[in-house]
Parts: sequence; structure tokens; C-alpha cells
Amino acid sequence: MNTPILDIKNLSIGLVGQDTLLTHDVNIKMYAGQVTAIVGESGSGKTITAMSIPALLPAALQVKSGECLYKGQDLYKISEKELINKRGDEISVVFQEPMTALNPLHNVETQIGEMLDLHGDFTVTARRERILSLLNMVGIKNPEKRMTSYPHELSGGQRQRVMIAMALANNPDILILDEPTTALDVTVQAQILALLRKLRNECGTSMLLISHDLPMVAKTADYIYVMKDGRVVEQGATEQVLNFPEHEYTKFLIDSVLNSMPDPAPENTTTILKAELINVSYPIKTGFFRRTTGYIHAVRDVSLTLKAGETVGIVGESGSGKSTFASALLHLTPYEGMIRINGTDPKTLGRRELRKIRATFQPVFQDPYAALSPRMNIRQILQEGLDLHHDNLSDDEKEDILISTLSETGLDAKNILGRYPHEFSGGQRQRIAIARSLVMRPQLLILDEPTSALDRTVQKQVLELLTYLQKKYAMSYIFISHDLSVIRSISHRMIVMKDGVPVETGCTQEIFNNPQSDYTKRLLQAATEYDV
Repeated sequence: MNTPILDIKNLSIGLVGQDTLLTHDVNIKMYAGQVTAIVGESGSGKTITAMSIPALLPAALQVKSGECLYKGQDLYKISEKELINKRGDEISVVFQEPMTALNPLHNVETQIGEMLDLHGDFTVTARRERILSLLNMVGIKNPEKRMTSYPHELSGGQRQRVMIAMALANNPDILILDEPTTALDVTVQAQILALLRKLRNECGTSMLLISHDLPMVAKTADYIYVMKDGRVVEQGATEQVLNFPEHEYTKFLIDSVLNSMPDPAPENTTTILKAELINVSYPIKTGFFRRTTGYIHAVRDVSLTLKAGETVGIVGESGSGKSTFASALLHLTPYEGMIRINGTDPKTLGRRELRKIRATFQPVFQDPYAALSPRMNIRQILQEGLDLHHDNLSDDEKEDILISTLSETGLDAKNILGRYPHEFSGGQRQRIAIARSLVMRPQLLILDEPTSALDRTVQKQVLELLTYLQKKYAMSYIFISHDLSVIRSISHRMIVMKDGVPVETGCTQEIFNNPQSDYTKRLLQAATEYDV
């Protein structure tokens, strides 16, 4: 084979000022036009290995030894100025968490345009045409309108697509994709993967794909590296590794497939949440005086009844209104319609009474990094709710709750309580976010893409944990996800949404076996295309 475009040799990464190593003598080669994947569980070292290439490691980490040869030049030894010239031009990154990677103060046009301005010389017209072309390329609907949108006005999937558009702005030689499809529904995943294949075939773009999604890797990557505990334990052509794995860990990853169905929901339980004909609209303001000229109808006539111990899944494409509906249920977004929480209308409650109800209705948000305060350590984050709602507990009792809850979510309290969110991988942060809600022992968890940042093995662990907690505490779940295999494994009933409207509701198993809506059929068909 030809000389590699990128050659990482004996890379070891560790904590600054300490001997502790997080990766050990990692060797990875990339070739022009090839898609190379690094897979492994959360915390295996795959992301920091990739982020060392453009020198984007967290401040607490540093390259201890090794080389990173890009076209024969060691990136670990060049100046910061030379690195800046290469970042976003020759080497681009699509980050795992777009909400934190995008600037909240700049709209889409400004942020993509910044990439073009840094590395090119565009006229105003050419710049705008290039931005529109990129937004169309990644499947953004109504790109002319979305150019003026800010990150908080976009759904998780739309933000991810904007990140990909920014990375592609200058036609880079190497595209580093850190979990590029985790926030995307199955139909958009298909579009993005088709786009990545097109870039490889037509532009010869080399890609380094960091992912826990083995079905996606199987359809996309040419060569695969499997990492565990900071070491490469197996490598080879993707088809060879996935069909004939040699290492026990690789076999373990492949076997971590969600194929179970939930046990039947308990019968004759009380209704804890009832919502009827919920509508959420956002005004469109234009002109110098920002007058309201229309409305965006994000949610229209959605109804839901949830009983104790039951799980209702909500699925649909990015921007379908799933998260907005959940926000209305939590009384965090103005809405029209009727909501009853244990028979009580939250609109009739004062702030103090509403706060008491919210203690029993806990959210788990899609983006764990944005949801966890960077100024608080894990102990403070987890204990905040207990301090607010259970001040009658002693410090020892609170400590016991923290330790037991972290243990239930697969985390070692002794090693994490004093640390901060930026010190953890995406999957570890998501488990911390789940633990923060679980310490309250709520009646209802509203989970917005809670497993999107988790690898398959941890997904299965978290879903088993949620099932165990549901049985133990008779908790109810509203589970929002674009991953239909996750929805099928945990939900008793489901709602399929499109453009803010429920297009199909019913028993999960019945919908999967006999979908009635054409839209549901398309979703299920897109999902089966990426099964291993």
C-alpha cells in the first residue's frame, strides 16, 4: 500500500505532571481516501488519541511520547501557528457534542463563514453560496432561514449537521469524526453516511471515525482499530474484524446487541401523568422592531397517558418536536392544552409547590456536557438536588445515597466524586447525568436521548439498570430516542412524531410488527439497513 497520509507511532498520552498514562504505545495508520475507524467502550482512549492529532487535548493531558506524521511532518513538534493553519483547512474535526462546540453568540452563517474566512478569500456572494451549498449537502432543510438561526434554536441533530458542514467548509484532507451520528435519527444517519462515502469517493477525503456504533462502522469504515484501556487490542480490515474477531474484547463488543423486549407493564396502576392536545408554538419576529409575523408550530395536538411503572417511547426525526414536547411536560416551555401530574394542573401551582413536583419528575438531557456545570465537581452536582429537596438528611445519609447511586450506574464513587465533568469521557458524563436524576428517586424520568453518547455495551448496561430501577421503585419513563433498537428494548408503548404531529401511537411490539403510517415504515426500513 502507498505511504500513509497519517502515521501515529507509539503514542502515549498521560496526565500533566504525573506518570499516569491513558494510552499506551498506540500505532495507527491512515491512507488517502480511506475511512479508518477506532472503536471501543467509553474511556478506552479512542477520542483522546484522535484529538492529539490537531493538538486539541484537554489541558490536563499531554502527549508523553510518540510521533504523529502527517505527510511526513510530525504534528507533535510543529509550532502553534503551523497547527492553526492546518486545523480546519487540512485537518478538520466534527466534535461529539455540538452544543458545546458551537458558539452560542453566533448564528449558523457566521460560524461556517468564520471557517471560510480563516483559510480562504471569498467574496460576500461566493461566501454565502458556499455556506448554502454546505447546508444543503448535510441535509439542513430551508438553509436560507437556518443561516440566521443560533445553536439553541436548532435540534440536536441539526446542530450536528451544522458541525459537519463547518468541518467540510475547506475540503480537508483528513476529517476526524468523533461520534458523528450519535445525535441523528436513522434517516439522517443514512444521509450523512451516504455523504461521507461520497466525500471519500469523489474528493479522496481521508476519515478517522471514532464511534461505538458497530453497525455504522461496518457500513462505513475500510479498516478498524479496537481499543481497550488505552491499548489497541485488535486491528484489520473491517469485514475481517467484525466477522472473524480474534480478541475476546472484540467478541464482547459485537455480542452487545439489543435484542430483548421489556417485560409487560404492571396492570391496574395509577395514572401519574396525563397530557391532552398539547401545542407549543414559537413566534417568528422580523424587521427592526422585531414584530411577530408568524409562528413555528413545534408541537401540535400531542396527547399522552402514563401509568406508574410504564415506559412510553417517543421517536421521530430530528426536529420532529420530541424534546419540545418533553419540555412542556416538565413545565419548562409555555404550552397550550391540559397537563395533569398526579391529578394536579401545574399551571395552578405557585413556584414552591411546582418545585416540589419537579423533585419527583426528573429530566436526563441529551447533551451531558452542557447539562453538567463545569464549575462544580461531581459530588456537588449530585448532591445539589438532595440539598435543595431533602435538607432533613444528614451528611452521612446523603453520602450513602451518592455512593449507592453511582455504583448502580456503573461508576466508582471513590474515583470520581472530587473530579470535574471535563475529566470524563462522553459516556461517563452521560452516566453521571443519569445518576444526578436517580439520587432523587423520582416517580418519573424523562430521558432525552440518554444513551446516544454511550457505546453498545454501556447502552445495554444502562437500559438494564433502568429496567431494574423501574421494577424496584415502580418508576415511569418517557424515553426519547432516535435509536429504534433502544426504543424497542425498553418501551411498552410508543409515539411516532413527524413535524410536531403524532403520526402513530400504540403498543411498541405492534408498531414494529405492523406499522400503519408510511413515515413509520420508512423509519423502520432505515433502521434495518444498519443492523450488523
